[in-house]
Amino acid sequence: MLAISNLHVAYGQSEVLHGLNVAVSPGEIVAIMGRNGMGKTTLMKALMGIVPTKSGSVSMNGVEVTGLRSYERVAQGLAYVPQGRMIFSAMTVEENIETGLVASGGKAVPRDIYELFPVLLEMKARRGGNLSGGQQQQLAVARALATGPKVLLLDEPTEGIQPSIIREMARTLKRIRDERRLSIVVSEQVLSFALDVADRVLVIENGEIVRDDPRAGINETEVAKYLSI
Repeated sequence: MLAISNLHVAYGQSEVLHGLNVAVSPGEIVAIMGRNGMGKTTLMKALMGIVPTKSGSVSMNGVEVTGLRSYERVAQGLAYVPQGRMIFSAMTVEENIETGLVASGGKAVPRDIYELFPVLLEMKARRGGNLSGGQQQQLAVARALATGPKVLLLDEPTEGIQPSIIREMARTLKRIRDERRLSIVVSEQVLSFALDVADRVLVIENGEIVRDDPRAGINETEVAKYLSI
């Protein structure tokens, strides 16, 4: 569903990602782990076309998207929940979600989105800026789902979220995968969350993938070494 091949990304003369190769199957949840500054957010932005690719390719379902603009990638089925959520704080919950309908051509927020996030239905007339951090994260995911994606990218979704909400988020992401048959790629530093949600865990270190382990066979101690400061 998502294929990253020999991906090199640089800021000016400084290369950040050094030939990444990652394949994500349909319906698979992949967690990409690593400390701050290792390249997780750069990878997400490169996949969305926010940061230009130096060389290599990204394809979705066999369609090359490397040269496409961000909105064209959304039209191909790629959705992105950025670090920090970046909701529209002055707009209502419902208006925030409706911004995602532009890509899918929908007229109203699909009922199943509110079924996934009941709190958003209760607060649909409330301004996004008045929601808690966990509620804003749910809103950002709901907005991304409104685009009708095939692949969902989430950058550090647990940042600033309390533990009980983190556990609920893991359950919701697995439900989204099961009900919508999406592929999900999540960048993360919280190992417990990654182990709750992911089928496969990758570790990125200094712009390179250094581990790629299925959830069932993961060595938590070894992975944790790459996450400690």
